[in-house]
Amino acid sequence: MFNIFENTDENKFSWDSIGDVIDGRKNLGEEMPVFVYRLFQFTIKDELAKRFGNETTIQIFRNAGRLAGIEFANHMLDLDLPFNEFTAQLQKVLEDSKIGILRIEKFDAETGEAVLTIGEDLDCSGLPITGETVCNYDEGFLAGVLQVYTKKDYIVTEIDCWATGSRVCRFEAKIKS
Repeated sequence: MFNIFENTDENKFSWDSIGDVIDGRKNLGEEMPVFVYRLFQFTIKDELAKRFGNETTIQIFRNAGRLAGIEFANHMLDLDLPFNEFTAQLQKVLEDSKIGILRIEKFDAETGEAVLTIGEDLDCSGLPITGETVCNYDEGFLAGVLQVYTKKDYIVTEIDCWATGSRVCRFEAKIKS
């Protein structure tokens, strides 16, 4: 595990930090209700925003999502697959993991730019409309997955969200210049 009180720029999280969930939860199992995940996420987001402001909190969630996406891609996906097979695999793993239903609306092989949607998103589907996008963790997560697969640094921005009135989360992905 890692020491949360140690101040360093080095990532302390690794896939092994998750532990053996199956062995540790023999009776309750791997799954939990979405409201528990959101309770955890939104209370942490609230506390961080009070202490550090909204912009810093958003960046923290994007950075955490990126780290999660990198670890997820390295441990859950076959990175040697051709693009279409890779995206099909990613779609299946995200749906099987109940993270969301991924669709690729556009991918430009020359520029690396993409438009992706996630339906029934773990972070926001069913939230009240606030007029603000809220899936900052997902922005980072998708950027991390794309970074590992393409070996290029991505910036992913949510442009539509359940909280803005959309029924899917839509993300623009661009290679960082």
